[in-house]
Amino acid sequence: MSEGRKLIAQNRKARFNYSIEDSIECGIVLEGTEVKSVKAGNISFPDAFAEIQNGEVWVKGLHIAEYAFSSVFNHDPDRPKKLLLHKDEIKRLIRKIDEKGFTLIPLDFYLKDGRVKVNLGVCRGKKQFDKRADIRDRDVKRDMQREFRKGLHG
Repeated sequence: MSEGRKLIAQNRKARFNYSIEDSIECGIVLEGTEVKSVKAGNISFPDAFAEIQNGEVWVKGLHIAEYAFSSVFNHDPDRPKKLLLHKDEIKRLIRKIDEKGFTLIPLDFYLKDGRVKVNLGVCRGKKQFDKRADIRDRDVKRDMQREFRKGLHG
């Protein structure tokens, strides 16, 4: 991690279910208590996705829990959140997702110099055999590490 960057949440399920072709860093528009809740790590996004409407990028399916120490004026936990991107970046994303099978998935939420950022991935869904191959590779790598450690320790 670079200086001034703290990981809040990572979408490990998306990395398993999708092959990531490209990713882009974006800002996110949050209301007052949402920022405190995100910084506390009260965020859930296993089924979150982004879509482009009227030249704007919106994240849907993102749940930011209500901030426990706020008053009655709390935020709606499931409202769609707007992502901040330049127009040329949005045009590039539109061209990519117009291709068959591509979708926009939030991969990471992190703090960068005190601001909440989203790493948005241009992803394509994996087939079942691709997932099995990933599991097999992970198991082989784990077995190799285990054998290597066993060789070092006796």
